[in-house]
Amino acid sequence: MISIKPVSDLRNYNEVLQDVREDSPVFLTKNGRGCYAVLSIKDYEKLTATKTLFSELQKGEESAVRDGWIDAKDVRSMVGF
Repeated sequence: MISIKPVSDLRNYNEVLQDVREDSPVFLTKNGRGCYAVLSIKDYEKLTATKTLFSELQKGEESAVRDGWIDAKDVRSMVGF
């Protein structure tokens, strides 16, 4: 469930942290607009891993466009399948 609270609620941060669950961050507003997100470390690690994966995939695609694609059969022989 999405939890949206004003940033002033951080005065009692324990209450804010109790609402943070895996896959359910707490969004904090400032002057009525979204400003911050408090999320579990597990969710943070997932986001970081996803960002890294997409970055590496982009590098691979750029390399393929620049240097040419490798046939799936050649890839299998390169990795020993």
